[in-house]
Amino acid sequence: MLTVEKLSFWYGNIPVLREISIVVEEAKITSLLGANGAGKSTILLSISKVLNVESGVIEFCGERIDVLESHEIASRGLIHVPEGRELFSSLSVMENLEMGCAISSKARGKRRSSFEHVFTMFPVLETRRKQLAGSLSGGEQQMLAIGRGLMSDPKLLMLDEPSLGLSPLIVKEVFRFVREIKGTGVTILLVEQNALKSIAISEHVYVLENGRIRLQGTGEEVLRRAPVRCQLGNAMPDAESPA
Repeated sequence: MLTVEKLSFWYGNIPVLREISIVVEEAKITSLLGANGAGKSTILLSISKVLNVESGVIEFCGERIDVLESHEIASRGLIHVPEGRELFSSLSVMENLEMGCAISSKARGKRRSSFEHVFTMFPVLETRRKQLAGSLSGGEQQMLAIGRGLMSDPKLLMLDEPSLGLSPLIVKEVFRFVREIKGTGVTILLVEQNALKSIAISEHVYVLENGRIRLQGTGEEVLRRAPVRCQLGNAMPDAESPA
């Protein structure tokens, strides 16, 4: 569904991405893992055209999209849920969700069914529908950010650090939500700090180090590689279990 070929990006004189190539298969979860600063979020920002790539080709559903603008990419069903949630804190839960379906006529046409889907997955949002987004708890804000993405009728949902800053109990819920979304047929490209939990739900994993892909494969294949802990840094604590 998504192909990235030889993607490079520089911040000033500092290379952040060095000829990155990845493939995301339809209806599967693909994870990008690595220590802080490895370039994971920059890949998502480049795909969604928040950042302009220096070189490389990005194709989505057979169409080249690196030549398009951000809103054109989103209207095709490639939706980015950014790190830090980026909600409209002074707007209500309902208003934030409405913003999600404003991206395309297709999403607007599915507005009612999308609301039902989001409220079924996140019932707490329905009870908070008139509440300002900025007054929600961290876990509720993350649910709202994902819900807003779902309102856009995504074909592929890019999730950047959805468990960041959340309690262990809420982190477990977030990964359950990710599995449920994949179960509806939505393809997912996941960037996560929690490496083992990501590996446990992913069909394919890429491990980045200093802007390069150092390892890739199924979760089992990646875990068998001895250098993986060094490359993931604190994203893979020894005390954590895949279960």
